[in-house]
Amino acid sequence: MQIVVTGGAGFIGKKLVAAIVEQGGLAVDGEQRSLERLRVIDIAPPEGLPDDPRVEIITSTLDEPGALERVIDDRTDMVFHLAAVVSAAAEADFDIGMRANLDGTRAVLEACRRLADPPRLVFASSVAVYGGPVIEDVITDTTHLTPQTSYGVQKAVGELLVMDYHRKGFIDGRSLRLPTIVVRPGKPNKAASTWASSIIREPLAGERAVCPVRRESEMYVLSPRRTVEALLHAVDMDGATIGKERAILLPGATVNVGEMLAVLEAVGGKAALDRVVFEPDPAIQAIVDGWPRHFAAERARRLGFRDDESFEAAVRAHVEDELGGVVAT
Repeated sequence: MQIVVTGGAGFIGKKLVAAIVEQGGLAVDGEQRSLERLRVIDIAPPEGLPDDPRVEIITSTLDEPGALERVIDDRTDMVFHLAAVVSAAAEADFDIGMRANLDGTRAVLEACRRLADPPRLVFASSVAVYGGPVIEDVITDTTHLTPQTSYGVQKAVGELLVMDYHRKGFIDGRSLRLPTIVVRPGKPNKAASTWASSIIREPLAGERAVCPVRRESEMYVLSPRRTVEALLHAVDMDGATIGKERAILLPGATVNVGEMLAVLEAVGGKAALDRVVFEPDPAIQAIVDGWPRHFAAERARRLGFRDDESFEAAVRAHVEDELGGVVAT
């Protein structure tokens, strides 16, 4: 089996690639299939990817002439499309966001369309497809899309493209609407939600962190562990089980900053808590205030997707996976 991961040098991409290599392939329709080749394409340096002869790394943008033709070919069985420019960057630079998030998705789908046998494709979408005033207090599987950022619009259009390419028989497509991933390893990025990981990650590593929003600000979150599990589960599922609606809102948990900090203290002690300082940023606060915060992902639960047992479980998973089980004192 040949697998392609776009954005495979990102933090979720690395974890996904590592999981596929470790288990030697993928479960597809309930049957384990062996990995022959895993191709990763990303503009980022391929640091942290498995040193395995089955892993081939292509450092390129998706729109570089001939790049996708070298990556997605007639032997391709599975595609995980994770490559994207994050929310605040897409909002700050409209052209970059459109080129990476919309044109890039279309280019991946067109590369799949050229294949004789339609590959199974999982598209990493986002709950950013919802936004602004909505009728329901709780977002459900039937809530209509109301994106209020360029990033959200680009993800929503990507979902529709996946739906249409699937309908035409060019791919076996499925899209996952991801919550904010917390705790995200690495360094802060340009996402408007980056603080949600920073106020946990940095203090546990002995570093100062800035929280730009109020204590009562809420966020819908999911851990990296559960995100990778969801991607693997999505590619395993028989298409008939998913049905005609190919986009799936993933389950997560809604927590506010105060609750996050209480967990930080429980895991890292008062020393970790004292490393968080509040520096209000009206622009970030306005973006966060515009996001829906409460979701009921009942369809995903019926389909076997899982969220974290608790926010504390997600933080302790971060300590195990990224800090070797040791927090700074």
